[in-house]
Amino acid sequence: MRVGFVGLGRMGAHMARNLAHAGHDVTLWNRSRDKAQDLAAELGCPVSDSPRALSNAAEVVVTMLADDPSSEAVHGGPDGLFAGSARAYVEMGTMSPDHIARLAEQAPVGARVVDAPVSGATQAAADAQLVIMAGCTPEDAATLNPLFEAMGKETLCLGQTGTGAVMKLAVNSLIHGINQTLAEAMTLAEAAGVAPERAFDVIEASAACAPMLRYRRPLYLDEESNAVTFTVALARKDMEVTAALAEKLGTAMPQGRATLDKLRQAEASGYGTRDMAAMLDFMRRETP
Repeated sequence: MRVGFVGLGRMGAHMARNLAHAGHDVTLWNRSRDKAQDLAAELGCPVSDSPRALSNAAEVVVTMLADDPSSEAVHGGPDGLFAGSARAYVEMGTMSPDHIARLAEQAPVGARVVDAPVSGATQAAADAQLVIMAGCTPEDAATLNPLFEAMGKETLCLGQTGTGAVMKLAVNSLIHGINQTLAEAMTLAEAAGVAPERAFDVIEASAACAPMLRYRRPLYLDEESNAVTFTVALARKDMEVTAALAEKLGTAMPQGRATLDKLRQAEASGYGTRDMAAMLDFMRRETP
């Protein structure tokens, strides 16, 4: 399949690489052109001069972008994706449902927009083990499944446009809540004299251990020696979008708002570009 890929960050570069390795005809575009050129040299694929040119070269465009404004800038305008001729646009970043609805309304006649955000960290992206949450029916996903199968281990179709975005926010709110609670639990144990490694051993062996805690163990125990996988600033952005959605829907999120408050505090204290595992260090410093 002719696929255009936009957004070659920590996750996107792995996803584009897996599409190319699966035999798809991939064309790249990235706001920082050097990233696209480096990956294109590795994969032997072309780089487009603009989102519009990329859309004209592709049947399906996949975008893996950081937030609503980034996605809006890439899709809109005379040189945007929607000025091209692709027939499907798959947004796999973490976006608000309102943004997805706007994209669906603005898409060219005859083209469709599918929100298909993913769950899984950078290693899952590299290993094509992502879980994909698709805001469409299984029938609508049929033509996209070869792409989803190249990037993920499972695709869950949620029925209608925007539902993928909602579930991604719901999952991430749980992840960020676990991250905050882990930081508090570790800080409590350490304050009583339990070594961090032993405290994590117990947590990892307990019923409270989520898979993310196990594969993120190196980051929690030695954050500075490991590559950043997901920043505090992105976590704060996720929780702000989630809190706004909860307010719109009239649902209570007291724990989510507490998590958001701590993320804002950490970012204001200079933690924004650090991995979200740095919330453990932040909570240690918060302890009198």
